Amino acid sequence: MTAALVTLLVAGALAAIALAVLRMLRGPTQADRIIALDVVFSASIALAAAAALHTGRALFLDIAIGLALVGFVATIVWAR
Repeated sequence: MTAALVTLLVAGALAAIALAVLRMLRGPTQADRIIALDVVFSASIALAAAAALHTGRALFLDIAIGLALVGFVATIVWAR
């Protein structure tokens, strides 16, 4: 069951990244691009969590925390 869950999580995260990159390229406003960047960071965190589930290593969770911090700071900087 865990392998199926990880596969579903990775597929969903990759689909979200693909749609967000499309929105970043075509977004008519700056706010659309900022939200798309947030989605990319969130999906990257999901991919790091999937890697942690698949390998059983907690190191990937530390990477997810780092991605969350960078994503938060990037959103604040762009919003300013």
